[in-house]
Amino acid sequence: MDYKKEYSRWLEKATADKDLQVELKAMDDAAVESAFYRDLAFGTAGLRGVIGAGTNRMNVYTVAKATQGLSNYLKKSEAKPSVVIGYDSRIKSDVFAKVTAGVLADNGIKVYLWPELLPVPTVSFATRFLKASAGIMITASHNPSKYNGYKVYGPDGCQMTTEAADAVLAEIENIDCFAPVINYEPDVEYIKDEVLDAFITEVKRQSVLFGDDIDRNVAIVYSPLNGTGLKPVTRTLKECGFTNITVVKGQENPDGNFPTCPYPNPEIREAMQLGLDYCRKVGADLMLATDPDADRCGIAVKDGDDYRLMTGNEVGVLLLDYICSQRTKHGKMPFDPVLVKSVVSMDLADRVAASYGVKTVNVLTGFKFIGEQIAKLEAQGKADSYIFGFEESYGYLTGTYVRDKDAVDAALMICEMFAYYKTRGISLIDKLNEIFDKFGFCFNITYSYEFEGSAGMEKMKGIMADFQKGADSFGGLKVKELLDYSKGLDGLPKSDVLKFVLEKDCSVVVRPSGTEPKLKNYISVSAETEEKAHETEQKIAADLKARVK
Repeated sequence: MDYKKEYSRWLEKATADKDLQVELKAMDDAAVESAFYRDLAFGTAGLRGVIGAGTNRMNVYTVAKATQGLSNYLKKSEAKPSVVIGYDSRIKSDVFAKVTAGVLADNGIKVYLWPELLPVPTVSFATRFLKASAGIMITASHNPSKYNGYKVYGPDGCQMTTEAADAVLAEIENIDCFAPVINYEPDVEYIKDEVLDAFITEVKRQSVLFGDDIDRNVAIVYSPLNGTGLKPVTRTLKECGFTNITVVKGQENPDGNFPTCPYPNPEIREAMQLGLDYCRKVGADLMLATDPDADRCGIAVKDGDDYRLMTGNEVGVLLLDYICSQRTKHGKMPFDPVLVKSVVSMDLADRVAASYGVKTVNVLTGFKFIGEQIAKLEAQGKADSYIFGFEESYGYLTGTYVRDKDAVDAALMICEMFAYYKTRGISLIDKLNEIFDKFGFCFNITYSYEFEGSAGMEKMKGIMADFQKGADSFGGLKVKELLDYSKGLDGLPKSDVLKFVLEKDCSVVVRPSGTEPKLKNYISVSAETEEKAHETEQKIAADLKARVK
């Protein structure tokens, strides 16, 4: 692409959004190259990028172009397609939702639009409930405020398959970004309250108490991190009896600038800090935080006089053990139960699952692969076999009513689990230590390295190529096996992921992020004690850092 020529064309034609003209005229050559050196990539996760002017940015033109490509694909697939659209609190999310709806309507496609911002799982649910051809969620999940995105679901409510994404991309590549009509007042059908009611009902059905008593008066501090979770999370908890809820005021209302948490990710302590301050003030038992599109849920629990943030892996293992123990206790375990988790999530979960006779299916990173496994079970008439799915990045799902991670479900199940154990004098930390005593201590940590711009992408490719050559050891532990998922392993689609299986039940996974310019390294360590695990992890991390740098 001749980025200078394309820049000149945008100066002339990008007039549908005044903000873009201001930005275009202020660009220096470096900014022009960054914004125009490529088209924003469309894949199985749709689009995601920095908001702004240019072909490599999220704006009304790149959104309209992607939507026209999707429209072409849908019209070739069926006679009367329909699409569900939702959006979150991010900057321009409502604008992008309207532009998306306008392009679809201009193509004669029926549009169902959520009338207010809501979590991403409600789009997956509504797509299934309304039997739509596709779903679109305008969101950049947990990314910083400068990002936005465009996530596409198939008719099953699962994120778009590789084959479908490739077909849509082929359509997109033949479209001039200025060809689709930009319409901010499209003709749509707003989704009725009964659909949200049905979603909440399904979430509440996930309970595994089966009549067991719990004290629901636990003191909960909740933060929606200025996103979409406030109404559905608090409504669900209150309808299930959890009414002692304090909402973090500075993070209560939707705000795409995320003023108190520039990186609105519950994995990050800085995003949780305001909520932790609230916990200390009110003496809360439990803190919950959902990311802006409410598909991820992070927690903190009392630990002596302080509060401890629990990792996604720890919560995933705790929920797995709780669900399995409750189902087993009450005779509710299916004949052939299945856990589905990502390859980068804690291997300890496999051992916990096996102790309950649960089969573990490991899939690639991205919850759509967990959704695909649910679909496979459903096709075999075994949807009830699925009992839990999780990934280390705070994503959980206990049922089959949606095909994406659901923080509304996670919030309810975490509160139920917490209250169940608290009623019996057991903390979540006690329970986790009990699991470690039984199966051995396990520790996971993720390191991310940023590589911005076109030069950064090339550097990441070079680093991945170097890792593909293999390694003898990491941190003094021998590499037993290298699993190269780019070749397509275990029936999974090809993906740029490498897993080094080390001795002593340790492992290293290396992959580029699918949504940010980052190279991610996942280290999993098993050891006799926590101290030994951390010592081993530091040695592995040092070797990885030297190789990446």
